[in-house]
Amino acid sequence: MNALRRIILTAALCLPALAAAQADAAKRDAMQHFFVPTLGDYPAELADAKEAGKLGLVAMFMWDACPYCERMKKNVLSLPEVQQWYRARFVPIAVDTRGAVSVRDFNGRDTTEKAFATDAGVKFTPTLVFYDLAGRPVHRHVGEVKDAATMIRIGEFVATGAYRTQKFSEYQADA
Repeated sequence: MNALRRIILTAALCLPALAAAQADAAKRDAMQHFFVPTLGDYPAELADAKEAGKLGLVAMFMWDACPYCERMKKNVLSLPEVQQWYRARFVPIAVDTRGAVSVRDFNGRDTTEKAFATDAGVKFTPTLVFYDLAGRPVHRHVGEVKDAATMIRIGEFVATGAYRTQKFSEYQADA
């Protein structure tokens, strides 16, 4: 009986670790599978989005040393259901708020990622900004999104056009 108890106890202690390992195995790198590769020509990205029947572009403003950004990429943007949902409806891009990489903004002006973030009024990271097919910002979410359901709900808020008539907090409360 003692041996059976040890086996059961060992199995019970190992199950959470096994479940966590399986959950991590289902995740995919956000930089490769959530964000699309971009050359920094945002008007061209919008034209491609329009041609593909997408609703617009979503930019995640972040920087390398931001712990909230890293946690969000690791725990939310790495999930296949989030990646598939967003890629089907939007062109998701990463923008480094401290980056010196050259980009072309929605007005066709050559600038840097850092200047683009400043011009967009980004003060904190992570910040998600959804742009319509004309390059107009239609919704902004500031701060870490901690779970897949909320991340998809934010996207639905924009995709359904609910942002036109209510705040996200009201939309979220209706869920």
